Amino acid sequence: MFDSAAYRRALGRFATGVAVVTATAQDGQAIGLTISSFNSVSLDPPLILFSLAKSARSITAMQGAEGFAINILGADQRELSDQFARALCDKWATVEHVIGLVRAPLLAAAIAHFECAPWAQYDGGDHLIFVARVLGFADANGQPLVFFQGAYRTLAEDVRPPQWPLPIHY
Repeated sequence: MFDSAAYRRALGRFATGVAVVTATAQDGQAIGLTISSFNSVSLDPPLILFSLAKSARSITAMQGAEGFAINILGADQRELSDQFARALCDKWATVEHVIGLVRAPLLAAAIAHFECAPWAQYDGGDHLIFVARVLGFADANGQPLVFFQGAYRTLAEDVRPPQWPLPIHY
């Protein structure tokens, strides 16, 4: 029997950055979701990927978006991450942003932006995997916001070494 809770804990051992993916829906509404599933795919052509839960309220709008922006959050942006992680709230009321090249909102406080055009979408079980071509990007100085073992972290924090032997789950 596969232990889903243990599997999720094990996945939590992989530290990830935190970002907000944004787009503009066909009806003109701004969309934004916090993600930690962001990766580079290719340098030539410049491709990235991110995934969203199929249960996300804005999944259909994201599927039909003309473009996406990946906004990489800085270490001091935990509240912004939490704000975009919540469903059914006014995520944009207090967020300074501009509309970028691909009609996706760029968060003013982000430490990097990637403006992207849709490339492909793939079934990923309970998630949908979006691959996008990077058309433009910008970056600034700043430490990234990191997510590890179910909590926000910064690069300066120490992590306890693992205790051996590691339990194996099959």
